[in-house]
Amino acid sequence: MHTDFFIEVFKENPNDDAIVWRDRRFSYEWLLARIEHWTKEIERQALEHGSVVAIEADFSPNAVALFFALIEFDATIVPLTKAVEKHKEKFLEIAECEWLVEIDEKDEGTFRKLDRRATHEYFQTLRERKHPGVVVFSSGTTGKHKASVHDLVPLLEKFRVRRHKRRAVTFLLYDHLGGVNTMLYILSNGGCVVTVQDRDPDSVLAAVEKFEVDMLPTSPTFINLMIFGEAYKRHDLRSLKLVTYGTEPMPESTLKRFTELFPDIKLQQTYGLSETGVMRSKSKSSDSLWVKVGGEGYEWRVVEGILQIKSKSAMLGYLNAPSPFTDDGWLVTGDQVEVDGEWLKILGRKSEMINVGGQKLYPAEVESVVQEMDNVVEVTVYGEKNPITGSMVCATVRLREDEEKKAFTK
Repeated sequence: MHTDFFIEVFKENPNDDAIVWRDRRFSYEWLLARIEHWTKEIERQALEHGSVVAIEADFSPNAVALFFALIEFDATIVPLTKAVEKHKEKFLEIAECEWLVEIDEKDEGTFRKLDRRATHEYFQTLRERKHPGVVVFSSGTTGKHKASVHDLVPLLEKFRVRRHKRRAVTFLLYDHLGGVNTMLYILSNGGCVVTVQDRDPDSVLAAVEKFEVDMLPTSPTFINLMIFGEAYKRHDLRSLKLVTYGTEPMPESTLKRFTELFPDIKLQQTYGLSETGVMRSKSKSSDSLWVKVGGEGYEWRVVEGILQIKSKSAMLGYLNAPSPFTDDGWLVTGDQVEVDGEWLKILGRKSEMINVGGQKLYPAEVESVVQEMDNVVEVTVYGEKNPITGSMVCATVRLREDEEKKAFTK
């Protein structure tokens, strides 16, 4: 069994909370029963081992149970959420999905067989290995959503070693590799997955207070909104011990403000990509942007200032794009970094760098300075073409209170 060590943990903690969904608690005993239920339903539907199955859901109790049941059928799972509804049919086609399971607002699932046969070489490879897989789509910031195919077995292996038992909010979505990673980490250690219907600061922090969450995986943008909207003043956060952040560069001004406000909460930077999975990380300190990344099965190197990663759990490849790996198996991340011995400082994507008359800068550097202004809630910095300097620096700013535009711009 691919999930034997998960099942062992579930059986050890039958009465503990496994999932909180819509303010209801679901125990590990319940989760085990639902995995068995979905296993029988999969057999009843006559799914072949190695089928490609899309699940349209969020982190609901049955979506979690079905995920584990499908793993034991060596299925390749394609998680989808309502956030990608307009791309749904295209994603089903790209991933060659043979089945679609739609889990509704009542957490009830419906199987639908699709008129399609998955023949891509990566799916053939997984079937030959008798391994489950997962397909995740990138956010499509460059205009095209890339579909990464992973062998789930090496992704699961890192959870065999037991670590801290946590109660954590699933801030990242069900169709995000970071969201899947959070789910697997929490459940492999007998912790509790606390789901939220909305991911605004007040909704998330209300869940932290009500269900005594001690770990919050999130993003610098969320942290910034939480601070400047002062949502933290409206909720009791004494249970919160660890906040992890990734997915985008952290402005130093936000980092400094967080550590001043919450000296007892550890802040940890994470690093991961859809192509490689989430790497283990260790921040130099809560108020530092320097981080160690790696762990068993991961290596990194820096070539011409760009981070490259080699991973045992790296994806097999893209379904709809050329391989991004070098001939010797390294993924060129596109992230510009500084190096100090074992420590890395991630500056941002090389593609996002703005070159103004030879002066190179990253958006996060400018965003950090602008965010120090009293009335600024949120800022996004970007470059635009300029006939004289090549590029110019532009910013979209959200203010807490109305202010005369010309005076603020100056």
